[in-house]
Amino acid sequence: MSLKQRTIRGLSWAFIDRFANQISQFIFGIILARLLSPSEYGLIGMLAIFFEIADTFVVAGFSEALIRKKEPTAADYSTVFLVNVFTGIFFYGLLYVSAPGISWFFNEPQLIPIIAVMGTVIIINAFGMVARVPLTKNLDFKSLATISVISNILSGTVAIVLAFKGYGVWSLVWRNITQSLLTTVLVFIFTKPRWGLHFSTESFREIFAFGSKLLASRLFLESYNNIYYIIIGKFFSARDLGLYTRANGYKDMFSRTLHNVIQSVSFPALAEIKDDDARLKNAYRRLVQTTTYLTATLMFGLSATADHFILGLIGPKWAEAIPYLRLLSIAGIFYPLHYINLNILVIKGHSGAHFRLEVLTKLIALPAIAIGLLWGIKAMIVCLIFTWILDYLVTASSSGRLIAYPLREQIADILPSIVFAVSLGFFLFIVGNALPFPPLFALLIQGILGFAFVLLVSNQFRIKPFLEIKEIVLQKFLKKSTNVN
Repeated sequence: MSLKQRTIRGLSWAFIDRFANQISQFIFGIILARLLSPSEYGLIGMLAIFFEIADTFVVAGFSEALIRKKEPTAADYSTVFLVNVFTGIFFYGLLYVSAPGISWFFNEPQLIPIIAVMGTVIIINAFGMVARVPLTKNLDFKSLATISVISNILSGTVAIVLAFKGYGVWSLVWRNITQSLLTTVLVFIFTKPRWGLHFSTESFREIFAFGSKLLASRLFLESYNNIYYIIIGKFFSARDLGLYTRANGYKDMFSRTLHNVIQSVSFPALAEIKDDDARLKNAYRRLVQTTTYLTATLMFGLSATADHFILGLIGPKWAEAIPYLRLLSIAGIFYPLHYINLNILVIKGHSGAHFRLEVLTKLIALPAIAIGLLWGIKAMIVCLIFTWILDYLVTASSSGRLIAYPLREQIADILPSIVFAVSLGFFLFIVGNALPFPPLFALLIQGILGFAFVLLVSNQFRIKPFLEIKEIVLQKFLKKSTNVN
């Protein structure tokens, strides 16, 4: 099977994985949001930065190093596995002893037992990280999809049962633990690892030389991404943080999920052709165009329907999250673009430049944090939109120089999709304001009309990414029809 065929197959299963998981998480999220309060979501949000940083240390860029290496040895896998596990245990202990201080900082005594119990997720995840690498490296996203769907559905069911029984925030805690445990167990069942428990100093040095630079970059990134949770949790309230967390979660459901799908497939696929610049540029150019089309369409659609989305699905007690969702959706357009540009630096072996760019682009966001403290959460999100645009321009310019794909070409490639998405947003916003129906019914109508708008206008104006997606879908449909006949 060719690289293109394996990539398309991988993308198909990755989309099935994300789609099925997002549907299940979406449904479970709606039920839980109706059963729980914004304040209970806010308590979990306060801990986000601590768990993300711990997970970043555990991963340490080693998975990417194994994926990037053409033929990793059993010693490579074993070494990374041992490092991950011991790092996970260390950071759980660190969080455990830090729990009273974290609780004091946020003035939330409930955080102490939550940290003690939910912190076990760090250790559980550490056991399963390396076992995922062979599946990702071989583009076996069918197995990964099966693992994710099973763990999400079962953990969501556990959370709903606990929420109905009145466990409050603990239903969210046990959802995280159950999901991590099931995922790790299933990964081992599918992978059947046989690399043993041998630590190789040589393997560690080689992998750490690459992974450490990604580690530094990601530590900076996760600190930046989650600093807003600390600011809102400290200087506002658990309720405000809960509202922001829910809005940001819905934004991520589309933006980050799409990014994760594309990242999981494109990184190993592009890594295979990293030495062929002409082929790499062509593949990467199509990736940028398709990513922009999908992300911008989803994000402008979500922004335009935010009022009916929130009120219709999770109820009026979350109404204050509507302006947050409108604004965060716009910022979410540039998240995938920023990181797929950074991928080129990693693929070409410039992980040091990757780190320097991450530092530069995140320093640009410091004014947004200051504005949030002075003028509130909405003003902070508006500034975030501009900082993400700047981040994208900087990374696109830097990565483009490596493969002769200058910024002006990339902007010319993405502009048609941006214009199309803006027109979709205006259309849905006008339709939404004109509909005299209850929020849920109005959202359904907006969804149907929006889908029709996307199909008709994209086809009429021959938008390139749409035509390529259409061709892939038709080919798969015709292939299945031929097999049936």
